[in-house]
Amino acid sequence: MAIALALLVAVGGGCRRDMQDTPRYEPYEASEFFKDGRASRHLVPGTVARTQLYENVALVTGKSKSGYVEALPVPVDRALLERGRQRYDIYCSPCHDRAGTGAGMIVQRGYKRPPSLHEDRLRGMPVGYFFGVITNGFGVMPGYAPQIPVDDRWAITAYIRALQLAQHAGAADVPDDARAALDSAPPLTPPGGADGEGGESHQPPAGGKPANEAPPEGGAHGAS
Repeated sequence: MAIALALLVAVGGGCRRDMQDTPRYEPYEASEFFKDGRASRHLVPGTVARTQLYENVALVTGKSKSGYVEALPVPVDRALLERGRQRYDIYCSPCHDRAGTGAGMIVQRGYKRPPSLHEDRLRGMPVGYFFGVITNGFGVMPGYAPQIPVDDRWAITAYIRALQLAQHAGAADVPDDARAALDSAPPLTPPGGADGEGGESHQPPAGGKPANEAPPEGGAHGAS
């Protein structure tokens, strides 16, 4: 009885079928189930590929038949750039920082640093390239298609291009109607004051030592 039970268990174990071994037809394999003997079936009449639902392929992929699109397929205005700045600050600045140099906060925490958006290679890329990277990801960067709608991806792309232009713009690039305001603007002051340290002078007082020089050992603060 014990021998028969052991044989039954052994035979039963041999009948196991894993999911990766699920029976299936290979392409163009013969089949006895269908009357025409073919396992491969024709598409149901009226079936369309998912991508065929897109009326504007360039808008949803950033590509045309010749490659990445060179021009934004959406109207560019201040509202689009403001939206792009907002979305960029939310989704992109943690890695790329708000200026696009690649020194975002999580990079400072140890995440792999992305290239600066202002390097010549990326400044020469068409706008469709940036849309594609936002959509599909690149390297350690994940794709953001599930989180960012198509319109917002183009808004971010437009803002990235604006960042790139701003970093290399000169006075001649300022529109005439804004030139007067630029010329009359006060000079920029470094953070913290004219000397970059809260406005405090680093010149030593007359006839004395610098105010921030440490006291001699054993002095008033020597035991602190």
